[in-house]
Amino acid sequence: MTRAYKRRGGGGKLTRSETVTVRLDPKLRYLAELAALKQRRTLSSFIEWVIEDSLARVLLYEGEDLTRVRSVADESKVLWDVDEPDRFAKLALRYPDLLTHDEQKRWKLIRENGNLWRGQYKISTGRWSWTVDERSLCYDRLREHWSNFCSVANGDSPVDVLPKWSETKPTDSDDTDIPF
Repeated sequence: MTRAYKRRGGGGKLTRSETVTVRLDPKLRYLAELAALKQRRTLSSFIEWVIEDSLARVLLYEGEDLTRVRSVADESKVLWDVDEPDRFAKLALRYPDLLTHDEQKRWKLIRENGNLWRGQYKISTGRWSWTVDERSLCYDRLREHWSNFCSVANGDSPVDVLPKWSETKPTDSDDTDIPF
């Protein structure tokens, strides 16, 4: 008994990369095509490889303390996440100087919103306080309200669409809004 198999198109199933349009001057394109031919790659595969290879040479942190020098490649595992809000928060917490002006506005809204952070009631101030660090951030709440933070930062929505939290010591009947 023989079975007939129908091919479903060319090649195996590869995960497709994002499409990016890049301008190259004619000389650079020609030379990149030659390099791609030499490595038996497509031009797009060659460009992707070159970019990935160069990430080790782009430093996110440079300073006198050589133990802290980090490249994009070094930090790729801690900065990348499939969820955009998580990626944004990780970048903002580690490298706030890389944020654009619009991203800085969004980050300020996030930093100042007590609903997103684990904190505690301070008797000395009579207010809830939190530390802006990775362990304190409630990533699930950030994901839930991400579109609102983006919309407010862009000026498309009023601030009152952002999540609320109890800033002062709650009464026994008002303990449902307390971030933990």
